[in-house]
Amino acid sequence: MDFLELAKKRYSVRRFKTDKIEKEKLDLILEAGRVAPTAGNFQPQRILVIESEESLAKLKTCTPAHFNAPLALLICFDSRASWKNTRGEEAGDVDASIVTTHMMLEAAGLGIGSTWVGVFDFNKTREVFDIPDYIIPVALLPLGYPAPASKPDIRHKQRFDLNHTVFYNSFESIV
Repeated sequence: MDFLELAKKRYSVRRFKTDKIEKEKLDLILEAGRVAPTAGNFQPQRILVIESEESLAKLKTCTPAHFNAPLALLICFDSRASWKNTRGEEAGDVDASIVTTHMMLEAAGLGIGSTWVGVFDFNKTREVFDIPDYIIPVALLPLGYPAPASKPDIRHKQRFDLNHTVFYNSFESIV
């Protein structure tokens, strides 16, 4: 399957089977995150694999959007290691987002569903997973095999035409 076909096929899975993800497949997903581009190639991503029953129970106290996935990745960045621009602004959140996207697409290529979750209690997550202050959570990626009832919702198919989102040389045509 080519990249565009994979990107169009992928959707946010919100119902998962209880089947565990095989270690070999998880390793491929994590490898996709490892090789993702980051600002200055500083590689500040720090990924917490949440897979034990105890850890998954902790996760449920941090967000309602875990969808009972058998595994979740908490994608963070180390603010001590991230590239900063001349104004001192972090690139870590962008880096973590790129890493998350790479892992999400690799998972889809392996037949594993995911959904990007940005709605979780950051303070509670820091507390229950004992995350140091310099590690900044950005995204939660529940992963698992889609349940038979899992289907793309209507929003998945709704995409603007390119002429709605792409402009050449200026934004003058935006009304």
